[in-house]
Amino acid sequence: MQKSILITGCSSGIGLDAAHGMRARGWRVFASCRQQRDCDRLRAQGFESPRIDYTDTESITSGLAEVIEATGGTLDALFNNGAHGLPGAVEDVPTDGLRHIFETNVFGWHELTRQVIPLMREQGHGRIVQCSSVLGLVAFPWRGAYVATKYAIEGLTDTMRLELRDTGIKVILIEPGPITSKLREKAIPVFERFIDWESSALRDKYEGSLLKRLYEDSGPDKFELPASAVTDKLANAVEARNPKSRYYVTTPTYIAGYLRRILPTGAIDRILSGV
Repeated sequence: MQKSILITGCSSGIGLDAAHGMRARGWRVFASCRQQRDCDRLRAQGFESPRIDYTDTESITSGLAEVIEATGGTLDALFNNGAHGLPGAVEDVPTDGLRHIFETNVFGWHELTRQVIPLMREQGHGRIVQCSSVLGLVAFPWRGAYVATKYAIEGLTDTMRLELRDTGIKVILIEPGPITSKLREKAIPVFERFIDWESSALRDKYEGSLLKRLYEDSGPDKFELPASAVTDKLANAVEARNPKSRYYVTTPTYIAGYLRRILPTGAIDRILSGV
């Protein structure tokens, strides 16, 4: 039987490539998006594309119901991927801004996963794959809100892996570093909504560093890989008989994982404080 996978955040970047890549591997792909116009575009490309907005519980429930109805009550894999950034110093991120990014990057993932687990538990198998980040391993300056969500995902996922150990459900983290995507562009309106950088005590640092990185396309990062690098790891995560608990993607992720294992916190801080 053709295996099925639900992928979120498929309008661009990692999610879009994963949808195409997994379909090419013979999977039945449900490529969900937050906005209906993106779902319509994917349907025109031959995908089944339920609308799932992580900030809208009703859309999570109805989107998953659409998938379950289409498959006759089964789902082999879930890839939680949709997320956005909120750049800015932690002291400048208002609590409403932190709440906003957690709604999408954590709470929505948790809600969808909770709804999927009973189905997978009943069928006796399943793969839940979480797209974390190198920023789920180490913290970078100016990315505190995003780092906090990825640390939360790491903790929730590690715990679920232990709790579901005897169920046939495998819970897996994919941890990319710099990947070609629209994460920077999509962070701009969120930054403009929540960060009053002009009133910040760190205004000179915004002007000297963050604003340029945020608003100017400086080309690919030195270690940047295409989104297909993540799709390759996703394929391993859902197809391997005994998948790894974690799959690193890109050189910076391997370096960060290594440094976290061997160096004290103070040494890592000195290395990352200039990033």
